[in-house]
Amino acid sequence: MRAVRVTSTGGPEALEIGEVPEPVAGPGEVLIDVEAAGVNFPDVLLSRDLYQHRPGIPFVLGGEVAGTVREASPDSGFVAGDRVAAATTTGAFAQTVAAPVGMVGPLPGKTGFVTGACLPMNYLTMSFALNTRAGVLPGQTVLVHGAAGGIGTATVQLAKALGARVISVVSTPEKAEFVKELGSDEVVLADGFKDAVLSYTAGAGVDVVVDPVGGDRFTDSLRCLAPLGRLLVVGFTEGSIPTVKVNRLLLNNVDVRGVGWGAFTTKYPQAWRREWDRLMPLLKSGVLEPPVHRIYSLERAAEAIALLEERAVFGKVVIQP
Repeated sequence: MRAVRVTSTGGPEALEIGEVPEPVAGPGEVLIDVEAAGVNFPDVLLSRDLYQHRPGIPFVLGGEVAGTVREASPDSGFVAGDRVAAATTTGAFAQTVAAPVGMVGPLPGKTGFVTGACLPMNYLTMSFALNTRAGVLPGQTVLVHGAAGGIGTATVQLAKALGARVISVVSTPEKAEFVKELGSDEVVLADGFKDAVLSYTAGAGVDVVVDPVGGDRFTDSLRCLAPLGRLLVVGFTEGSIPTVKVNRLLLNNVDVRGVGWGAFTTKYPQAWRREWDRLMPLLKSGVLEPPVHRIYSLERAAEAIALLEERAVFGKVVIQP
């Protein structure tokens, strides 16, 4: 089968597209014929050997997929022909992939494969983040950094579905217009965001900050929190990992909370399907509509991943093999 392989640590430009053996479903796995695969920032990091999970080179890239079940064990709850989405450690940028049965979820009949491929990584992460880690309630205010990206757009839609007010932080006026159309109540540019956020909240601050960016804006994010506010650490796309002076937490009665969805499901694998089932009513009702920036063929996967690395994606990029 055709697949996108990491054969060196040279980044997206060093990826190779070629023939590899088809996977074989092992115990507890579902074999899926891939119709669409989502591209995520960890794919960028994996292509440069910068991610915390480091599979042995060479390997097939990709961790998010939607497609049709080819083969499943009788006790899996799936049969050949079922339409599903799944999370995988690697292997999704291919024509066929084997996924752990606990990280496979059924797709509603009206949900397309491209939409399904956008859900397992960003939407499950942020459902877990906003519901379990932050406990967002109707009427609370959520500030989201990198709002035009995959994590950001998922946060905007899910926070609005929870009845929250959303303030988005973006880097350009074009991205500001994009997230405003997506449903964000207010949008501010990253430069000087703290003062703008405090102005929008009449000095009160926000209840939750979602930060997939890290870097220099971390301290000002803490300063944006209202008393009992929660800052969610989701990632570090800016590159540097910030530190926090814990006296700020003490004096202002605020929290910094990690969101390690992958680590959580490793320890509690049943959580993946539980979170998936939480999304399904929102998907069926049309509340969740992942915005797709562009769809690429398998042969152009390197372009798709490079676009993500350049921060040039509005929403999600998808590969169709």
